[in-house]
Amino acid sequence: MNIITRNIPNSITCVNLLSGVMAIAAAAGGQDPLWGLKAYQWAFIFIAIGAVADFLDGFAARALHAYSSLGKELDSLCDLVTFGVAPAIIILNLFLQSGQDSWVAWASLLIPVAGAVRLARFNIDTRQATTFIGLPIPANAIFWIGYAALFAQDGVEWLSAWYWFLPILLVECWLMNSSIKIFSLKFKNLKFRENFARYLLIVGAAVCCFCFGVGGLLWLIVFYVLLALAFKRQ
Repeated sequence: MNIITRNIPNSITCVNLLSGVMAIAAAAGGQDPLWGLKAYQWAFIFIAIGAVADFLDGFAARALHAYSSLGKELDSLCDLVTFGVAPAIIILNLFLQSGQDSWVAWASLLIPVAGAVRLARFNIDTRQATTFIGLPIPANAIFWIGYAALFAQDGVEWLSAWYWFLPILLVECWLMNSSIKIFSLKFKNLKFRENFARYLLIVGAAVCCFCFGVGGLLWLIVFYVLLALAFKRQ
């Protein structure tokens, strides 16, 4: 295998990292206008681009048989930035700009800490080849994107109260490092019986986003965890 082919997956992984850094830069603007949208909305977009790159690097590695220890470690480092640090900075700046219980905003920095521990455990745990143990860090990012979207809406002020935010934050950090088995979203085949939980999740994603917009991503991850508890063998 030539050097170019061997490094295609790692190059895609670096796109994930670049997207994460751009998300952090955009998130620093909070609700300030940026390129026709609010800054935090651009952060959502960059995290989404990072998620696509995170999927494609694994796909490319399997297609090209270009697996490497370097790629595995690089993937985790990039995931920590895009799905750990970036969501934390989004929440931090939205809280600071809101002026409501802004002191608790700094607790959001626990998100990348818990994410780092989760990724380190994942890298040394051979049991997580087909099933996750604990909430995957990309799902964590999706949850906080949904939380931030609801937070920024009028009429959802309760999300800014410390007595709601702190318990939700601690539960989310615990979920990433819990022993709960959570099914992977990868389809080995299209059989309905074997993928029933995955199909339900797809339907749930459509319903949540239709009813709540981007904020529905919060409820989607709640649904994901509940499905994982109900379908432990999927």
